[in-house]
Amino acid sequence: MNSDKNMSDKSLTPLSNLDEWENDVLRRYPDPSSINEDKKVEEFRNYQETEKDGVREFYRLNHKFQTYEFVTQKKADYLKFNRKEMPIWDAFSFLNQLVDDSDPDTDLDQMQHLLQTSEAIRNDKHPDWMVLVGLIHDMGKVLCLFDEPQWGVVGDTFPVGCAFSDKIVYPEFFTDNPDTYNKEYSTELGVYTRNCGLDNVHMSWGHDEYVYHMMKNYIPEPGLYMLRYHSFYSQHRENAYDHLMNDHDHEMFKWVELFNPYDLYSKNPNQKSWAELKPYYEDLVAKYLPATLKF
Repeated sequence: MNSDKNMSDKSLTPLSNLDEWENDVLRRYPDPSSINEDKKVEEFRNYQETEKDGVREFYRLNHKFQTYEFVTQKKADYLKFNRKEMPIWDAFSFLNQLVDDSDPDTDLDQMQHLLQTSEAIRNDKHPDWMVLVGLIHDMGKVLCLFDEPQWGVVGDTFPVGCAFSDKIVYPEFFTDNPDTYNKEYSTELGVYTRNCGLDNVHMSWGHDEYVYHMMKNYIPEPGLYMLRYHSFYSQHRENAYDHLMNDHDHEMFKWVELFNPYDLYSKNPNQKSWAELKPYYEDLVAKYLPATLKF
């Protein structure tokens, strides 16, 4: 679909920064105590009420344009992985071009946020592949640097090709999505069959889906579920899509639920320096990933 091409860059970027979407998730699901016991719920992401206007506009665009056609087109385009090839450490530098100083919890760059997530996982003695997932889970945000609009990079994810659940944030905005009025896509099951399994379902396009496909040949399956579904809040918080999931999905979602608090609540002002952490993470990356990655 091409209806967004006439929109201005400003209209496609209503968030002040990509983390503003996560700020809104924290407002909806505040539960930092499992990771940060020294910080109260109300102290997390304390934005002024007026800043929610950008979040609402973001979701209006997201829900309008995330159609079955849009998703399949983006997958056909980006999953060729023919835009760049570079070592993961160069990719982190590339990702750091997204640095923004408006996050009220930290002034650290993207890599430091990823390190804080992975270090929290490591400190709790989870498997090393899960530590790696913490390090790379937001790698797909490089999509913004390939000129993708914010609503095609971040946001709560959800299936397309079937009826949109009213458990998705701001469900009223789906009235602008043409799939809402397409008989093929607007029933409970849409193009799918009951309990077909999420691997057979197209999810809305963004950094989760992109990094999953990038990593699917390298990381154990529980880690791939963490990457692919960590923003699928309407399911792992609301159980809105049980009718599409199979027994294996439900078993794997235990890992998604384990990972989610580390992603949202693990910011630590006393993070070790990169000089201290570098040897461990270089060895970890070399254990699981090739010398260069394709983007």
